[in-house]
Amino acid sequence: MRGEKLLLPMVLLSAMISLSPILPSYGQQLTEEACTIQILVPGLKGEPGDKGQKGAPGRPGRVGPPGEIGQPGIKGQKGIMGRYGKVGPNGMKGVKGDMGDPGPRGADGEPGVPCECTPMRKMIGEMDILVAQLSSELKFIKNALPSPAAVAGIKETDGKVYLLVKEEKRYSDAEVYCQLRGGHLTMPKDEVANSAIAGYITDAGLQRVYIGIHDLDREGVFTYVDHSPMTTFSKWRKGEPNNAYDDEDCVEMVGSGEWTDVACHPTMYFVCEFDKDSV
Repeated sequence: MRGEKLLLPMVLLSAMISLSPILPSYGQQLTEEACTIQILVPGLKGEPGDKGQKGAPGRPGRVGPPGEIGQPGIKGQKGIMGRYGKVGPNGMKGVKGDMGDPGPRGADGEPGVPCECTPMRKMIGEMDILVAQLSSELKFIKNALPSPAAVAGIKETDGKVYLLVKEEKRYSDAEVYCQLRGGHLTMPKDEVANSAIAGYITDAGLQRVYIGIHDLDREGVFTYVDHSPMTTFSKWRKGEPNNAYDDEDCVEMVGSGEWTDVACHPTMYFVCEFDKDSV
């Protein structure tokens, strides 16, 4: 652009000089006037102007990457105590206490009427004992079972009473059921007890029942449900226990009286046992 400004005045000057000899007479007639030619030349670069005002802010940039995870905060204060849970089942019956001191002797009764009734008195005494035993058993059945249809009679040995419950339950529920009534799942600890329970099962027309033996506390170490060790008696079927599928921690008795280890979650009938002193 600066070169173009210089070129135009120079072209005009050259044209006027070339025309001066061609028009001599015309130039003489004209009033002589001074002729001035101006040549435009760019000036020097000026001083820099003042700084302009700040422009409007630009558009927001892209969202940056997420920052690093901060340090964990300070642990809060401990909350208030929650509500009390449900009341658990009754505990096991305690050990029978010592016999108390004998009471004072009562007054002598009136003399009896002499008669020859010794045999009759003996018979009446035996009947009284039988009635008391039957009454005790009936009371026990009413307390132990919600429905008489769930019991298949009572079996006894010298020190135990066995109750076959015809209500299918899982192993843990069956043990709780027996404990709430003052007993445990049956724990055959000798051949006499085992045979009595086996006959009980067969008489009731059943194939198998849960009994109070398991290895839930330590795999392969079977104990009774009262936590007493099995050291003197066992009646395992051949090949048992085998812990099939790594899921057999409880024990059942079949009609032959033999034991097999089984899973604890299926439901089946079971036998409770009670000390005669507690019945």
